[in-house]
Amino acid sequence: MLIHPWDAARDANEWRTWLRTRDFGQVAANGVNGGPPVVVPTHFLFDGGSEVVLHLARPNPIWAALEANPTVVVSVHDDYAYVPSMWRSDSPENGVPTSYYASVQLTCAARIVDDKAGKAEILRRQLAHHQPDGGHGVVSVDEGPYRKMLSAIRGLRLEVVGVRAKFKYDDHRPVEFRERISKELAERDLPGDAGAREQQLRRIRTPCSGAGLGPAAPAREPTVHTCG
Repeated sequence: MLIHPWDAARDANEWRTWLRTRDFGQVAANGVNGGPPVVVPTHFLFDGGSEVVLHLARPNPIWAALEANPTVVVSVHDDYAYVPSMWRSDSPENGVPTSYYASVQLTCAARIVDDKAGKAEILRRQLAHHQPDGGHGVVSVDEGPYRKMLSAIRGLRLEVVGVRAKFKYDDHRPVEFRERISKELAERDLPGDAGAREQQLRRIRTPCSGAGLGPAAPAREPTVHTCG
C-alpha cells in the first residue's frame, strides 16, 4: 500500500481509535509451495493495543499456510468513496478523479490455539464484543452450547508487530478545496459518502503538524507510518 506523507496516520492513536470501531477484515497469509496468498474474510477482535484474536473453522485452508509461515497481514478498509473528476477541478477537462478511503494493515505473528480452554477464551471474548447484550449462552469447555463445537474450530492469536495506516482524503489540497468536496459528498449521500466525509472533516480539524515519515518496518513494538 502506497502511503504519501499527507495520507499517513497522525499518530498511533488515530489508527487505533479508527480500528477499535471496526471488527471485520481480511487475514492474508503467504501461499504454500509458491501458491497464491490465502485471504480469509472474517470477524476479529482487536484489543486496542497489540493483539488481534479470532477463530476459524478447522477445514479452513489458512492453517497449512500459517504452519509454513506464521506471518500474516490483517487488512481493514472503510469510509471509502469515489470522487469524480469534476469535483476536483473547476473544469471537467482537467479534473482527475480519485478514491477516498481509510485503511489499516497490521503485520502480525500468528499463534494457532488448539487447546479447548484457549479456544473457549477467544470465543468468550469475541461473543462479549459482538453480542454485548448477552444471549450467547455459557462458553465453557465443560458446559453450555459450545462445549461440543470447540473441536470444530481453531483459534488465532495475532501479535501486531508492524502497522501501515492510511487516511486518503486529499490532505495535500487546501482546506477550501476539501470542504467543497465534503459538501459534494453530503449532497450525493451514496453508501460510504457519510463515512468518507466524516474522516475528511476530522482530518481538516486536526491538521498534521509535520512532514511525513517513511513506511514503518516491522518491530516487536507495533510501529506506524506517521506524518510528523
